[in-house]
Amino acid sequence: MKKVVRGFYAVAHSVKLCKPHVICAYPITPQTEIVENLAEMYANGELKNCEYITAESEFGAASILVGASAAGARVFSATCSQGLILMSEVLFNAAGMRLPIVIVNTNRALSAPLSIWNDHQDSMVLRDAGIMQLFVENNQEAHDAVPQAYKIAEDKRVLLPFMVCMDGFKLTHAYEPVDLLEEEVVDAFLPPYQPQIYLTTKKPVAMGCYALPAYYMEFRVAMQQAMERAKSVMEKIYKEWAEVSGRDWGGHIVVEYPDAKIFVVAMGSLVGLLRKVVNDLRKEGIDVGLIKIRTFRPFPVENLRKALSNAEKIVVFDRSVSFGYEGPLSIELKSALYKYSSADFYSYIVGLGGRDMPKDFLAGIIRDVANGKEKPGVAFKGYKEFEEVIP
Repeated sequence: MKKVVRGFYAVAHSVKLCKPHVICAYPITPQTEIVENLAEMYANGELKNCEYITAESEFGAASILVGASAAGARVFSATCSQGLILMSEVLFNAAGMRLPIVIVNTNRALSAPLSIWNDHQDSMVLRDAGIMQLFVENNQEAHDAVPQAYKIAEDKRVLLPFMVCMDGFKLTHAYEPVDLLEEEVVDAFLPPYQPQIYLTTKKPVAMGCYALPAYYMEFRVAMQQAMERAKSVMEKIYKEWAEVSGRDWGGHIVVEYPDAKIFVVAMGSLVGLLRKVVNDLRKEGIDVGLIKIRTFRPFPVENLRKALSNAEKIVVFDRSVSFGYEGPLSIELKSALYKYSSADFYSYIVGLGGRDMPKDFLAGIIRDVANGKEKPGVAFKGYKEFEEVIP
């Protein structure tokens, strides 16, 4: 059933069909209308066997989810920016406790200064938390990602939290035609939740306990091994979803023009714009291809090594900063390609705090790289020159 809806509703409708037992959230722009839609569905009786809980903060919401998940419930929340950071203490615990919580993060810049606009800084802060991260390009992909997130997170080979990352405002507030899923399709794909281990008086267990040095490291190794196993589980479920839904979003990465000598690499909604830019530049005779990274955690090292093995120049557009170094995506990609590629590397940080990135702006950067007018290295692009005044 195709309808023109906003990104908020596309996510909420998909969550409803996944039949969570507990939804708990705290409102924050630009996420709020996801949980407002779910609250309305709950009030209307559309969410069966579900408790909708309004928490006093994101910390409280995440804590409630951890308790519910530990008790064997399928759970959901949505947040972003400072809200995600407020959740972070609890989410690190959720990963360590191996709880398959699903969160939609509507990516938004972090304070200070205060910004409600989109970049990827918030997700990047949690890239080492043990949480899987999938970045989506449009609202249909976000809609389709939720059932896959549950099936991957709840797989007994994985059992880790899953974060679907969708660009705030760029997607959440955008009206797009979305082929809304039918309940029968999701039911056939996502089975009722059967927790592997949960808190019950019938078979008592302990979760998240104090671990002496003789035991702690084994827990962290187990998390790393679960992340590594998640790569193959995700590939399998991505393919299964394509067969069930008829929409194939690709695997961990999507490669366009695989024989190109110059590759542009990006994540999220920026990919859609870059696709148009790349197609226009190819008409000019510039041999450029595009790589869309969907799975950021676990990082698709092998896929990227294969895709970029013959590249001569690699252009990365990051929408966040690892201050004191460069963009996180560039850092990860350089590490993955070490000794596997001799390509020149161009790391560009763009679009922070929702800064506009017009087609001509992006095309000009790539054109200059192709024509040798840019030097390999790291640079911020699209900002106004200024002189910092320190009293």
